Amino acid sequence: MNFYIPDRWAALASQYPELTVGRITLQEKGMYRIRTIMGEHNALVSGKFQFNAQSVSDYPAIGDYVMADCAHPDTAVIHQVLPRKSLFARKAAGTTKTEQVVAANVDTVFLCMSLNNDFNLRRLERYLAVAWESGADPVVELTKADLCEDLSRKQLEVEGISIGVTILTTSAMELDGYRQITPYITEGRTVAFVGSSGVGKSTLINRLMGEERLATDGLRNDDKGHHTTTHRELLFLPNGAMVIDTPGMRELGMWDAASGVEQTFADIEELAARCRFRNCSHTNEPGCAVRDAIRCGELDSGRWQSYQKLKNENAYAADSESYLAAKEKKFKEISKVNKYNKKR
Repeated sequence: MNFYIPDRWAALASQYPELTVGRITLQEKGMYRIRTIMGEHNALVSGKFQFNAQSVSDYPAIGDYVMADCAHPDTAVIHQVLPRKSLFARKAAGTTKTEQVVAANVDTVFLCMSLNNDFNLRRLERYLAVAWESGADPVVELTKADLCEDLSRKQLEVEGISIGVTILTTSAMELDGYRQITPYITEGRTVAFVGSSGVGKSTLINRLMGEERLATDGLRNDDKGHHTTTHRELLFLPNGAMVIDTPGMRELGMWDAASGVEQTFADIEELAARCRFRNCSHTNEPGCAVRDAIRCGELDSGRWQSYQKLKNENAYAADSESYLAAKEKKFKEISKVNKYNKKR
């Protein structure tokens, strides 16, 4: 059973000689599975850990390196989560304002989108914002190229919104179609695959594993794949790399991803910096570079609307009370301007 500990975490683990370093490979309803040099163990966090935890993100997540007492015959006890290199988090699905950690300590996150009916540029912008915020390096993975009739056009559209991001195109129908991603998957590195249900994540991982480890299913009548992965899991590949498979996400809400939004929309941030007024709202001020770019076709209006939506959503998630207060103040100011213009 291979278990690789990168030097970064091996050095941190040496501070806890009485405990064993392990990595979280599975999490279900408060129970964990960890892999150590001695094998796999079921595990729980200690009572002290629970008492000291301040938020959901303090608890172990898939990909975390942890320090555990493995002397117990049935269940190991996790006492410490080692500092993270990256953290992919989102707002939990639904209306509750709660953070959900998807994966930790990922080097490269593959944002998977199929080139058939799943193709959605606005959703990809959302994934890019969360990925940049996580600290991992995003790579766009366009899957099911064999089902796409206008491949060149869609690739150009993706290039237009994926600033500074590598874009790969694969087809599960070709046995070697996954080879484009193998340079990212080397000994000691961890990658994660995220995307909607049925985009082909499990098929790609099975190719990397060299066996049908994960369940896959065919296409439905609407040209989309069935949902097959039901939980997040970290898998160890034969070459010493590690891969995290995740269930398809119906929602990917913003959660404190301000810098990720700015990096994803770097073109808009650059335009806004050229506006005549520093506090330009991009609505009716003279010398607005953003509105000028939309008018002349330099900036797509759909991309501008997506940017505004994600900025507002992230602000609300970060602090709903202050966001709503700022929103109310903004609309009051707009109302005053409208009344003044009517009088004139």
